Amino acid sequence: MDQHAFQRSIARVTVAASFGFALVQLDVTIVNVALPRISSELHAGVAGLQWVVDAYALAFAVLLLSMGYLGDRLGARRVYLGGMALFAFSSALCGCSVNAAMLIGGRALQGIGAAAMLPCSLALLNHATAHEHAVRARAVGWWTAAGAISIAAGPILGGLLMSFTSWRSIFFVNLPISAVGAWLTWRVPETERKARDGRFDAPGQLLAILALTGVTMAVVEAKPLGWTHPLVLACAAVALVATPLFVRTESRSAAPMLPLKFFRAPGFSVAVVYGVIVNLTYYGIVFLLSLYLQRVHGYSALRTGLAYLPLTATFFGINILSGWLVGRIGARWPMVLGALIDAVGFLLFLSLDAHSAYLLMLPAFALLPCGMGLGVPAMTTTVLSAVDKQASGTASGVLNSARQAAGAIGVALFGSLAGDNNAQVVSGLHSSAWIALGLLLLAAALAFRGIAAHTQAKP
Repeated sequence: MDQHAFQRSIARVTVAASFGFALVQLDVTIVNVALPRISSELHAGVAGLQWVVDAYALAFAVLLLSMGYLGDRLGARRVYLGGMALFAFSSALCGCSVNAAMLIGGRALQGIGAAAMLPCSLALLNHATAHEHAVRARAVGWWTAAGAISIAAGPILGGLLMSFTSWRSIFFVNLPISAVGAWLTWRVPETERKARDGRFDAPGQLLAILALTGVTMAVVEAKPLGWTHPLVLACAAVALVATPLFVRTESRSAAPMLPLKFFRAPGFSVAVVYGVIVNLTYYGIVFLLSLYLQRVHGYSALRTGLAYLPLTATFFGINILSGWLVGRIGARWPMVLGALIDAVGFLLFLSLDAHSAYLLMLPAFALLPCGMGLGVPAMTTTVLSAVDKQASGTASGVLNSARQAAGAIGVALFGSLAGDNNAQVVSGLHSSAWIALGLLLLAAALAFRGIAAHTQAKP
């Protein structure tokens, strides 16, 4: 294949993979602005609204690892297209919902489709660029930028749609996006599959789902129910039992779903821990900032979304820059600098109080996506570089399962530090900033010590 044809092929795969990631991230945030109208029209209480959000997050988080494994065995394009089709169907189901139960079921199906798309989108990129480290780094930068823009734009797009149409439009908008994404993906070649020996790691699959369900459910339900509630304690117990059993099962399996040798690969474990810290701190602080802007400063949902607008442009440019830098100098310094820039952003939050003007928030609002946008593509490239390309779906599933669980933990942890009145919200913001600062300094140190200066591609 000549260079021009190769570049066209990489561009096609990158755009196709980015469509799926954008869909996944969009539905993380767009639904939040519609909750009051959903409550009014479908007569859903607070518990029902919580599950409209959590059903998606739970199904998404617990199936990422399994879907990445299936992508490696069955072909990433096949599983990716199946996930996109399910996502489109379930979005239509959500838009046509006549009661809260139907909507919650549709959101759970959306989460399953999202879990199939995310790890397989990265597997498609890794297969297309496995022998070109610099090209892969740039492709991951574009892929990350698409997701970052989508998640930042979710509240804004949702607010605009809600200003002119029904809440149902926030789900129907997924249908044309899915159609275009499926058309693009259909033109992408199928990936090489992992060698199949007839064995399927059913015990590993079951234990992984139980462990991830237990920890995610415990974290999700801890704030509304309290950490001592029987359901929360039971979910935590399931996670505590299933996790060591999963590790033991995988260490003894002849064909493990998750080869534990991944964690001995250079940089793999450090990159996963880095991803956990970044997601925990970022999603935790975004949740608290929403409380800070709406409760303390009285912003509407749409105005809050617009307040995050600077994040969108920053994410896009920095993600692209990170991909270029990783291709030139390796992943270590983008990860180190990304964590340190984030740490400075959290340090600036300590100066905010109940009367701070929006202009005083802007420097921190700009630094957070700047640091995250610099570090995440480098982290993702490190994980993909550490494994054979036939296992890239599984590796992506490990990384993103850990990140999703960390995001939920961050929301629960930082949310628990904020009380009901304005003073407690501000105090919680400051306490969370100190915690994030310490974690991000740890992430920078780990990246400096544990990431090689130049990351090489696995064949």
